[in-house]
Amino acid sequence: MPVPTVSRSISRRPFGSRRRSVLLGAISAAALIAVPLTLPAQASVPPPDPGWTMQWSDDFDGSAGSLPSADNWIIDLGHSYPGGPANWGTGEIARHTDDPANIGLDGSGNLRITPRRDSAGNWTSARIETRRGDFKAPDDGVLRIESRLQMPNVTGEAALGYWPAFWALGSPYRGNYWNWPGIGEFDIMENVNGINSVWGVLHCGVNPGGPCNETNGIGASRQCPGASCQSAFHTYRFEWDTSVSPNQLRWYVDGQQYHSVSQSDLPADTWRNMTSHAGYFILLNLAIGGAFPDGVAGFRTPTSATVPGHPMIVDYVAVSTRGGSGGGPTDPPPGDGESAYGRIQAESAASQSGMSLGAAADADGGQHLASVSNGDWALYRDIDFGSTAARQFSARVASGAGGGVSGLVEVRLDSRSSEPIGSFAVGNTGGWQSWRTIPANMADVTGVHDVYLTFTSGQPADFVNVNWFTFSR
Repeated sequence: MPVPTVSRSISRRPFGSRRRSVLLGAISAAALIAVPLTLPAQASVPPPDPGWTMQWSDDFDGSAGSLPSADNWIIDLGHSYPGGPANWGTGEIARHTDDPANIGLDGSGNLRITPRRDSAGNWTSARIETRRGDFKAPDDGVLRIESRLQMPNVTGEAALGYWPAFWALGSPYRGNYWNWPGIGEFDIMENVNGINSVWGVLHCGVNPGGPCNETNGIGASRQCPGASCQSAFHTYRFEWDTSVSPNQLRWYVDGQQYHSVSQSDLPADTWRNMTSHAGYFILLNLAIGGAFPDGVAGFRTPTSATVPGHPMIVDYVAVSTRGGSGGGPTDPPPGDGESAYGRIQAESAASQSGMSLGAAADADGGQHLASVSNGDWALYRDIDFGSTAARQFSARVASGAGGGVSGLVEVRLDSRSSEPIGSFAVGNTGGWQSWRTIPANMADVTGVHDVYLTFTSGQPADFVNVNWFTFSR
């Protein structure tokens, strides 16, 4: 699909011109905010509330000047993903680096992301994302993503162009970069131009327009409770609740809810497309300039009055869940990877070769691997089979291959050159959108493995589309 001219990976627009006069007035008010003493970092990530289970966290402990944990985070570099939209699709101008001057631990339990400007006027900053991309609400449960952080402590003209954010993006965006906003985006904390407000936004559907009014999204904002957003640490939280019907998305600051979106607010296919894939990865970044700060200011930012060097300070990031009857992070077999026993969306591959993506006109919706032919493959990392062996593999497939054209859908572990542990043959199912779920027996598997789907055919023609796959005992 075409990429919007401005967005934050791809998004971050103001919520329409109707709000602009209110926001412009807030810029002047923000310049008058007193600046009390910054609160210290927590000693560690606080334990989850009763009934909640911690799934993942980082408290940014480490020596001053060191980079955030490479086991937890990927540092994004430059002005875009390789092959993705320029300037991260947002119009922001800072080049992202892994220089400790832009991103590093402070030795006191915090991560600092600091924008810099050189003598030639060039800006640098930083952006990181979690290696994990499977954060998802369990069936009949709740996912909570939370961070305690302080926005850059700068206001007024000196803050023009500052754009800190804490957010989550649907994992199918990785390796594609052109499927936003259908794969979903949850903006948990956004702020621009040093205004004493936090914005929470949902991006979904199609762009422009669509059910989420893209590229604006469905958003709300409020001032931070007590001390201003810039002068103190606050806790920003997002919850995805599948324990209620209709399901809900909720946004909080310091435990106070200020925004929600219900499943009933959106078309069924829009909701399904952003919730049925493998899950979300989490991002922290401090952009300079771009669509959102420019739109709020009414002119291009940053300006000559913008002052570099004010960091976003992050105390911790934590992901926890409550309840759940399966299918989400609370219910994998023992281990650290994605459960083998939930639906693994085919388009969520960590890498693949030879295939394209298409939209699945199926009750299960979402995207699918398309134009699959002999020699193609897709990799799914760290799939957790647990300690009780899986014995069957199933996949949702469709084929409009011509007469005599068929092939094998195979499962291999840890290497594309390994022998298949299971496979099934597929030929024409009645059309490229005529979906069938086909099971196959396989060798017993336990533990955590990289899983390869490989495709073998005696003909060069495309022979199958794949929507999702799963394993069973």
